Amino acid sequence: MEYDLSALSSRDAYVLLTRLVVPRPIAWVTSLDAEGVVNAAPFSFFNLLGSDPLTVAIGVGGKRDGEAKDTARNIERSGEFVINLVDEVNAEAMNITAVEFPHGVSELQAAGLTPTASAKIAVPRIEGAPAALECRLEKIVTVGGNRILLGVVVYVALREGEMPETLQLIARMGGGGGYVRTTDRFDLPRITVEQWQNRGDG
Repeated sequence: MEYDLSALSSRDAYVLLTRLVVPRPIAWVTSLDAEGVVNAAPFSFFNLLGSDPLTVAIGVGGKRDGEAKDTARNIERSGEFVINLVDEVNAEAMNITAVEFPHGVSELQAAGLTPTASAKIAVPRIEGAPAALECRLEKIVTVGGNRILLGVVVYVALREGEMPETLQLIARMGGGGGYVRTTDRFDLPRITVEQWQNRGDG
């Protein structure tokens, strides 16, 4: 089956692509508005895109009325944000922060979460999040109604006693309420050209 996206509604195209590009990590982004209120919102259009410097990208769509979401507006104003990663323990609270609250409402407070100071930037992390990436905004690229926020990671904090392999993060799987655990994995080491050339020997 093949799809010409120009023949699909934007909703149908979104459903198709979000079912194909899986799993998608969750950027649980904290930012600060002009009054110092902490905003928190999850985004699954997110990934690590470069290593020198370590660069992340978050795709932030607009509100239903086409206005910029608070996250994009806050980050553009302050130039800083934190990507908190999500495990199953925090899934319900993360889901509450996805509610479209009115401007000025702190999603952290609504979800019963507590902010905690970051090490390098003014924007706080989420206390209890398994990992936090403190970021500085590099640039914003606008594509249609999407704002692609490119940030450089300046500091990483893991929950006390954890290592990256033990965090048991979750990710988005399709659209709607679909999620996946990252505890089922396998190893496939990279090979050299020589190993590839000799793959049939022996």
